[in-house]
Formats: sequence, C-alpha cells, structure tokens
Amino acid sequence: MAWFASILSVALSAAPWLLFGLVVAGLIKAFLPEALLQRWLGGHSFASISRAAIIGVPLPMCSCGAIPTALALHRAGAGKGPTTSFLISTPSVGVDSILVTSVLMGPFMALARVVGAISTAIVTGLAVSATDKEVSVVTEIPKSSSSCCGGGCSSKKTTQQETQEIQLKVKAGLKYAFSDLLDDMSKWMFVGFLLAGILITWVTPEVLASLSDGILPLIVMALIGIPLYICAAAATPIAAGLLLSGVSPGMALVFMLAGPVTSVATLAVYRRELGNRALFTYLVSIVFVTVSLGILLNVFMQIMAIDPVIQASRIQELMPVWVEVL
Repeated sequence: MAWFASILSVALSAAPWLLFGLVVAGLIKAFLPEALLQRWLGGHSFASISRAAIIGVPLPMCSCGAIPTALALHRAGAGKGPTTSFLISTPSVGVDSILVTSVLMGPFMALARVVGAISTAIVTGLAVSATDKEVSVVTEIPKSSSSCCGGGCSSKKTTQQETQEIQLKVKAGLKYAFSDLLDDMSKWMFVGFLLAGILITWVTPEVLASLSDGILPLIVMALIGIPLYICAAAATPIAAGLLLSGVSPGMALVFMLAGPVTSVATLAVYRRELGNRALFTYLVSIVFVTVSLGILLNVFMQIMAIDPVIQASRIQELMPVWVEVL
C-alpha cells in the first residue's frame, strides 16, 4: 500500500492549488477577448514575439486547445514568429500548473518553469521569423460606430445590465474551466499522479540519478516529451515524481517544457499552416533551448546549493490536510 499512499500524498498536495488555478483560468477565459489578442500580436517584430510569449503564459489552454486561437491570430495578421511564440508559451505553463509546480516541486522550480517557457517561446519565435520571412495580410477588426443609432437611442447600459453581463461571462468562463479544460487534463492528471506514486515508491534514486548525468539524457527527455499529448498541469506530478526519485532538476525541467509544449496533432497542423521550414526550425529550437535551460538550471542549483525537494516540503506543510481532502 506504500504506492497508494504516495499517490494520495501527491494528489492531496496538488488539489487545492489546482482548484484555485482552474477558477483563475475561467476568469481569464471570460474577460480576455480574442480581438484584443489579435491587436497585440500583429506583425513580425521582437516586441510582438515577446508579447505573444508573455500573454500566452497565463492562458488556460493545452497544446491542442491553443491551435485554433493561434491559427486565428496568424490569419488575422500575426507573423509566423509571434504565432509560434504564442503556440509554445500557451500550453507550456499556466496559472494552474504554476501553482501545482510550486507546491510539488518548490517555488524556485515554478519560477524556472515560467522563465523557461517564456525563453523557449521567444527564441523559437525569433528563429522561425528569421528563417522564414513572409508578408502578412492584416485583417482589420471592425470598430463599433457610435452613430449607428443616430440620436434616437442610447448606447449606455444600465448597472443591472452590466452586472448581468459580468455574471454571464463569469459563468461561461467557469463552465469552460470545469468542463472543457478539466476534461482535457483530468485523464492525464490521473496518469500523472499514478506514475508519480510509482516512481516515488519503487524507483531507487541511485538508478535515476545515474541516468540523469550529462547532456544525452536531457536530449532524450526532450525528444520523448515533444510528441506526447500531455497538459502542463498533468506533466507536473510526473516531473515531481522524477525529481523526488533522484533525477536532476534540469531533466525534470526539460520534461515540463517539452512535454506540454507540443504534440503530434500540433505538429501536423503547424506544418500545414506554416510550412516545412518553419516546422523544422520549430522542432530544432525547442530541443536546443529546453536542453540548454536544463543544463543551466543544474549548474545554477549546484552553485547556489538549492534543494527543490526541501522547498516543496516546506510549502506543503502550510496547507492543513483537511483542506487538501476537501
């Protein structure tokens, strides 16, 4: 029963933070209109690519869920660089996965994950933009006219109407978070908790530690993670299980970045929309950047003597067990 206790421990530690993250994700979905995203991400510049990377971080989408939004942005005028940057940063990390990473792996690993996701998105977006120049046709978003009613009607809404609209938006956003988004991640969250419990219980730290030295294991982890379909929140307990079992923090980071960032379905759509050259640059950049970040993280944590396992245990002690059970 030791493996069951390990699974339960990981699941209980993550539960309240995942719940809070889903609520925040629902609110973001409700109040961040797609038209605003299209205005922010138009063009090919470094600023557009950086904005796309930063804006994508809190959005509640998995790799397949980000595809329609990214395609809409590209067809509305966003360049290949910003489109790629958005398509990487959006599924690689979110509010829910940041909170779960912090409680299962410590706040430093959560920070490394966010920085890693943004860095991977920006570098890959710049690489795609540099190797595949294009001219986009920007589709103007129509602006509402204030004179449509002439002088015979008022565009002002009553307080009651505004309140009802806000309530409907919140209801729709939470429905999305606790139905579509939760449905997308729940199966993989269960698999993640299961694998984490098995790793913690049965895999010896010595074995995994011996397999995580050098650059080759990091490359293998990136190549394994890229074709998988796994959301950012579901990748977290697996990475936590690996970390607690003895792999290096850099190897865990590579899995958390490469696993959620893309999938076979994403690759197929990306190739059809943006072309073979962009796809090749996309894949090479993801492997190069995630592996480089893994190496840098290992070196930095050794120099600073940071132990993410100790950090995580301190965070987990802050939440009473009865709250986790609820």
